[in-house]
Amino acid sequence: MVTSRTLILASTSSYRRELLARLKIPFDVVSPMVDETAERGESGQALAARLALAKARVVAGCNPEAVVIGSDQVADLNGQILGKPGTHANAVAQLRAMRGQTIQFETAVAVVCNALDFEQSTSEAVEVRMRDLSDAEIERYLQLEPAYDCAGSAKCEGLGISLMTAIRSDDATALVGLPLIKTAELLRRVGIDPLADPLAEPLPDRPTGD
Repeated sequence: MVTSRTLILASTSSYRRELLARLKIPFDVVSPMVDETAERGESGQALAARLALAKARVVAGCNPEAVVIGSDQVADLNGQILGKPGTHANAVAQLRAMRGQTIQFETAVAVVCNALDFEQSTSEAVEVRMRDLSDAEIERYLQLEPAYDCAGSAKCEGLGISLMTAIRSDDATALVGLPLIKTAELLRRVGIDPLADPLAEPLPDRPTGD
């Protein structure tokens, strides 16, 4: 059943907004303002999980009655964390380092509602195998699709798919930035079901169990 609680996406990512919109649930967007610097020795999986929860907690702290979704994605190349390149030069360097390699993308999602004393998180791993790209292919790709705001410098939902030889995951949406299968599961646990009858009686104020 769908509660009357406000749903908030704690993210400024247009990709996550587009993905969450697929669930057909109205939601607001709030910037989480979280320092995304990795801690010394922190793995990609641990970093993504920590940041997803931190984003949700920050926004939930200012909106205690709302259900808040936080998410983060980290690209891990043989233990080296690849962030958003930001510039053309950084994107070229990332794609050169990634060519012919297998990259592990860790995408974490957390759902927090302070009023319900609810806080749960999970993650989805995606393995991407890159082609052995030439410098000319890398330059041409970035001319056509400057993916400077994507960890790993390639958009799988766009032309970036031509840079890859394989993608392995249980949830194709995870690589874009928000694992919708697991997001929908967490929302159901907190009382928000995309397929519920909106005229049905709302859930009680506190969840009845995991």
